[in-house]
Amino acid sequence: MAGGYFKADLPDVTRVTRQIVAVVDLPSHRMTLENAYLSPVDAGVDVDDLRLLLIIAGLAGMLVMPLIFNAAFYRALREAFVLWHSVLTFSLLMTIFVTSGLSVVFFDPPAMALSWMTTLIFGVTISSGAMFTYSFIEPGKMHPLLRRILPYCAAWAVILSVFHATFPFVARPIQSTAYTAAFAPVLVVFVFSVIDSLRRGSRAARFQAIGYTPLALVGLIRLVTGVAPWLNSADAMLLFYFGCMFEVLFTTLGVAERFMSIKRERDGARNEADLLKRLSETDPLTGLLNRRAIELQFERLLKESFTALAVIDLDHFKAINDGYGHSVGDEVLKAVAVALKAGPNVRAYRLGGEEFLLLLRGHDVDAQAEFRRQAIPATVANAVPGLARLVTASKGITPISGDESFTSLYERADKLLYEAKSAGRNTTRSTTQATQSSNSIPIDQAIVARPAAALAGTG
Repeated sequence: MAGGYFKADLPDVTRVTRQIVAVVDLPSHRMTLENAYLSPVDAGVDVDDLRLLLIIAGLAGMLVMPLIFNAAFYRALREAFVLWHSVLTFSLLMTIFVTSGLSVVFFDPPAMALSWMTTLIFGVTISSGAMFTYSFIEPGKMHPLLRRILPYCAAWAVILSVFHATFPFVARPIQSTAYTAAFAPVLVVFVFSVIDSLRRGSRAARFQAIGYTPLALVGLIRLVTGVAPWLNSADAMLLFYFGCMFEVLFTTLGVAERFMSIKRERDGARNEADLLKRLSETDPLTGLLNRRAIELQFERLLKESFTALAVIDLDHFKAINDGYGHSVGDEVLKAVAVALKAGPNVRAYRLGGEEFLLLLRGHDVDAQAEFRRQAIPATVANAVPGLARLVTASKGITPISGDESFTSLYERADKLLYEAKSAGRNTTRSTTQATQSSNSIPIDQAIVARPAAALAGTG
């Protein structure tokens, strides 16, 4: 018994039995002859074996937890290294299950089945480890040539394992030694990749370097003892099981740390993109949304039951710029933005120059729009006290019907605004049906009347 690979019925033992001779035909590896021994019981039946298997089973159970964590990580952040880490963790779990004797206890597979399973799982472990390193190390933290070579190393490991499992008797005397030696380039590339990444300041490589150290040591022991003819072959299985636990622990910590780092970067990029988007949709002078914003938001706002659109234009604004300068004109525009005061049922936009737009909803859209228009003179007078005249505004307001486009709706409201301008300015033209409460307009007018009267009294 050596790892549960061989099981054969012995001849009957009688009183005349003196010796039992076991002969291994066509051994595939020196380790088979060096470590194999006869045992009277199956793997796991002996008390000592059972204790070891219980420890190994507990270790295997610990390896399930990173798979659950990775599933949660991948749902939140779909990164390739999370998948490769899951494959690597699962292959290590299966390696422990197959090589420790647990598989013999649970389903007692044939010797050849265990042989090709072990070979293929080993190939998947090496391959997924290479691909995990390839995708896990941060961009710019590994030499491009080494990063390009890693996928070829992964493919090479799979090809070697498939060939060795499919043709176990080809070149029998040297195949196992050649198979072991063929993994040396993969180990070299991996070691150089981690060292190079550490030299470049990779945080991910730190977790890998710590996590892979025991497994790299196992691989080195197997490689050296399997190739050097003067050394006894050693599989270092106890170190390997410890290395599996160590590797999964630290690479899982590395995955979590990298996950949080990427999440912070993406959140920062998303916040920056949102900020740039808001800046591109915001008028820098007044802080109101601009025409681009309303064109992007219009369909969504229609679904949110906005039912009217009003266009407001300041009267004789050019005279303010010409008489007081553009700096005063800017202060007037800022004050108008305050008077228009957006709210849950009102969206305010600056279309350009002295033209503003309101989107409104509710049962008193006319009253809400008119209140804001009439608030402009007093608000401007309070904010820009040096003006010798009231700043008034004209307005056109129209209802939103059906799936009407913003362009056609704006053109209709703008036509009403033109009619208000032609009627003498400081007035409103509307095609909406006023349903406001009877006291809403008088209250709004009273709010505006006192400052306006005060201004009139000062001349």
